[in-house]
Amino acid sequence: MAANSEISSEVVVIGGGLHGCSVALNLRLRGVSVCVVEKDAPGRHASGVNAGGVRRLNRDLAEIPLSLASLELWQDLPNLVGDDCGFHATGQIRIAETDAEMQELSDRVDELRALGYDHEELVGRQELRRLVPASADHCVGAVVCRADGFADPYRTTTAYYRAAQAQGVAFHIGDGVMAVKRNGAGWRVETSTETFTADIVVNCAGAWADKIAAMVGDFAPVAPSAPMMIVTEPIKHFLDPVVGMVGRKLSFKQAPNGTVVIGGGHRGVAERDTNTTILDPAGLAASARTVVAVFPHMAAARMVRAWAGIEAIMPDTIPVIGPSMAADNFYHAFGFSGHGFQLGPAVGRTLAERIVTGASQISLDAFSIGRFPQPA
Repeated sequence: MAANSEISSEVVVIGGGLHGCSVALNLRLRGVSVCVVEKDAPGRHASGVNAGGVRRLNRDLAEIPLSLASLELWQDLPNLVGDDCGFHATGQIRIAETDAEMQELSDRVDELRALGYDHEELVGRQELRRLVPASADHCVGAVVCRADGFADPYRTTTAYYRAAQAQGVAFHIGDGVMAVKRNGAGWRVETSTETFTADIVVNCAGAWADKIAAMVGDFAPVAPSAPMMIVTEPIKHFLDPVVGMVGRKLSFKQAPNGTVVIGGGHRGVAERDTNTTILDPAGLAASARTVVAVFPHMAAARMVRAWAGIEAIMPDTIPVIGPSMAADNFYHAFGFSGHGFQLGPAVGRTLAERIVTGASQISLDAFSIGRFPQPA
């Protein structure tokens, strides 16, 4: 394509990760012309390398309506994107190791019941042993979401990307956004080689979204982060649900091929200016010790590799979704703080509905970028 060419569409989406592709696909399904500008490749960062949890369990209260809606979409992904994305509804479970932690879980379930939610279920020691026979004897109980599970993150992002392409979304890959400027009531989005004009822009730039937000006058206190993951050699099947803990940093699941994927919050160093991450050996060792404490037989498992993606963490650990506070016809969807994968289908549908109709069935008020006051 010739340098400095100009491409027009009704909407430009900045960022081709899962949320960007989901927004683009859902807009296109509503008849909107869409260009996606992605500086690297779809799934290159957090969307393609996360733990793959499809989780309603232990969501922030503000996220629960989106999460419930998203699970329904996960169950229908073959009809939406032509691929089940490796989704396995094995359940997700959060284990308590002490009576105090069990009381914490009981209080959480009571709080949800009072709000009309029944997706989290408290279980005692006996049901925990049935669901997770390999768990250590000292574990006293758990809370479980039986319809939750996991999927393949890169496969999911790629499926959304291909489905969006098939619907006519234009992707422009490998060239980052240098400027976003007013163009009458609309926008000009400039890269080093191309200019995109559109009525509306959607910022789905992940760990780089604060830079895009600043171009239109919005403030977003994004902290780039590098959540680390470990995968082991294949071992004999011992686990169905995805496991987390109340008092420890752990996300733990066994894939269909027998490998065990371990995460849960230990972070490396994110170098977003160079698109690189640096692993923290001490954090990896802490994850390994946690696994052995809860699953003693894992002491003999060998680690095959470890990695980290670059993720955007917000101060309150919930995302920014919705319209700009500083500029008309500009929207955001970023800052998912390490737990946005499951929300991707519903975020795309809900934000597209908001853009096209001016309203959405699921309120996005809690996710407004306006909750972060501009610095002095």
